[in-house]
Amino acid sequence: MTHLLEKNTPFIFSNECIQAFETLKKKLTEAPILIAPDWDLPFELMCDASDFAIGAVLGQRHEKHFRPIHYASKTMNEAESHYTTTEKEMLAVVYAFEKFRSYLILNKSIVYTDHSALKYLFAKKDSKARLLRWVLLLQEFTFKVIDTKGAENLAADHLSRLENPYENMLDPKEVNEKFPLETLNMVTFHGDSSTPWFADYANYHAGNFIVKGMSSQQKNKFFKDVKHYFWDDPYLFKICADQIIRRCVAGQEAVDILTACHNGLTEGHHGANLTAKKVFDASFFWPTIYKDAQRQGKISQRDEMPQNSIQVCEIFDVWGIDFMGPFPSSRGNKYILVAVDYLSKWVEAKALPTNDARVVCKFLKSLFARFGAPRAIISDRGTHFCNDQFAKVMLKYGVTHRLSTAYHPQTSGQVEVSNRGLKRILERTVGENRASWSDKLDDALWAFRTAYKTPIGCTPYKLVYGKACHLPIELEHKAYWALKHANFDLETAGDHRKVQLNELNELRDHAYENSLIYKEKTKRIHDSKIKNRVFNVGDQVLLFNSRLKMFSGKLKSRWSGPFTIAHVFPYGTVELSQNSRPNFKVNGHRIKHYFGGDVP
Repeated sequence: MTHLLEKNTPFIFSNECIQAFETLKKKLTEAPILIAPDWDLPFELMCDASDFAIGAVLGQRHEKHFRPIHYASKTMNEAESHYTTTEKEMLAVVYAFEKFRSYLILNKSIVYTDHSALKYLFAKKDSKARLLRWVLLLQEFTFKVIDTKGAENLAADHLSRLENPYENMLDPKEVNEKFPLETLNMVTFHGDSSTPWFADYANYHAGNFIVKGMSSQQKNKFFKDVKHYFWDDPYLFKICADQIIRRCVAGQEAVDILTACHNGLTEGHHGANLTAKKVFDASFFWPTIYKDAQRQGKISQRDEMPQNSIQVCEIFDVWGIDFMGPFPSSRGNKYILVAVDYLSKWVEAKALPTNDARVVCKFLKSLFARFGAPRAIISDRGTHFCNDQFAKVMLKYGVTHRLSTAYHPQTSGQVEVSNRGLKRILERTVGENRASWSDKLDDALWAFRTAYKTPIGCTPYKLVYGKACHLPIELEHKAYWALKHANFDLETAGDHRKVQLNELNELRDHAYENSLIYKEKTKRIHDSKIKNRVFNVGDQVLLFNSRLKMFSGKLKSRWSGPFTIAHVFPYGTVELSQNSRPNFKVNGHRIKHYFGGDVP
């Protein structure tokens, strides 16, 4: 438009000028309330605290002007309201860093506060324990503190004095400072964009044209629906049930509208219902709007992959190994190392003071000396199992070491089940003084080995030794064998033992068959409840990150990506790849197909 102001230039107000004029009007009448973060610029935090609330503003400085990215505010609880002024101001800083952690963790930041004492607090060594703890929590961040006047920190000052409209004398309520659920809300569009969904209605109103070949039922429905639409060249509009006129859109235009109502600066990345409501409020309509505004939430049991059972033929061929603990110290022991045989469910456990590689190797040598060297040992990816010392022992005895998939303990599920069983027994046998658990461990193992196991159809003790384990209660209450068979002569006892040993092979065959039937039935029930998902090489997926941090990461989505599937293994594990990063394996239940939309 500036060319129109030049000398000796004819005044021609073209379409380009009209577009430029409309853009200029829009820019001058609309202000960006919240901006998107620029990761190349430092972040700035404005923090303030009053007697009953704290507030924080996250933003960045563009062309010397501070632009907000997000606001946060919360009321103090009763204990926090009695803090000193320095503690309240420090609480506001800690709260702000916790709330905006995902923005500040690897970036330089500047903290503005109207309390000058905070600048010197980080160098002071004789502060209160609470302040020292907060200083330690902030050590992982890179920031500097700048003292500002309260008049220059209006936004945070206002948030710290925010009145709660829901508070009353009878039922006081705190300001809800929580962000929405840590779920990834994404927008996708389903449907064929080549032919608009309203083409038949538009043809009828614009050219009085009716599609041929409709049945009488289809015609009745068509004429019933078409009277709610009208044509105003070049658009079709619908009079909706709330008597509001909305324009009919389809294809890429619907995608753009949905994305703008979801991802826009002032739209909030809400879920399906609220995003659809924004589209309706903007006076647009298409019939599949709720379906198109999908919501990707947390993973559930339905997202799991099909089961792949580990079926073992011979007893003591495959062991699962895992640590339990730490527990309250008992005779210097804090951990329990558990090993379970996959066929017989026989459990070995030992109380240990530490959970390092040295005690694991010592335990394994004792295990091999009693039961022989197995074919394989299955463990998780803990450092006490993945180290050079452990690998040397495995190489020396010719044992294969199998690792479970990261964040998927079901791979070594047998030892996890045994861990729960032992822990449950110990919980019910220790007294008020929980430090006696190491004395009860042998009794718990006895109880576990002599308990009936459904998958094998007998007790682990009977499957290993070929006979029932005699319990103290049988002698105390005079069971039949205690009355009649306790004084067998050696010849009769030997004949009886030979029969038991012959029965042992048959018993183990039955245990193998029972285990096979049980696992097939369990797999059938499990697989009937899960989603039928197929992953192929080259698919784009999102990864669910379940790792817990010191801070909960309220602003950080649990979904990351997108990643590309590099390889699909038959046992439910997939290999993911990302640009300029090495490939890694995860279990398939932790990923979902990516269709576009939000990417953290």
